[in-house]
Amino acid sequence: VQLQASGGGLVQSGGSLRLSCAASGGTFRNYVVGWFRQAPGKEREFVTSNSRTGRFTTSRDNAKNTVYLQMNSLKPEDTAVYYCAASSRLIPGTHEYEYAYWGQGTLVTVSS
Repeated sequence: VQLQASGGGLVQSGGSLRLSCAASGGTFRNYVVGWFRQAPGKEREFVTSNSRTGRFTTSRDNAKNTVYLQMNSLKPEDTAVYYCAASSRLIPGTHEYEYAYWGQGTLVTVSS
């Protein structure tokens, strides 16, 4: 399956942004999609794969083969390249190796 992340950009602190992850080439409903991010100079870290984790909420539209990440109350420390990744595991965890398919990433910059 191929993933395409989009929706990144520049936003002020306290603002909101919605990222999209469009999938193609597979049976989308068979995959769990997670979100990771990599801040400048840091390792990539898991963000969420559940419906809601703090300020971030995921949702999916199987008809459009798309998963969304709604990010609210953004902070400068949320600045990072955000990646979506798909796992065929029933309940994937937070480790990168659990996700076999990756999108190319989309940059989110939060200004103070």
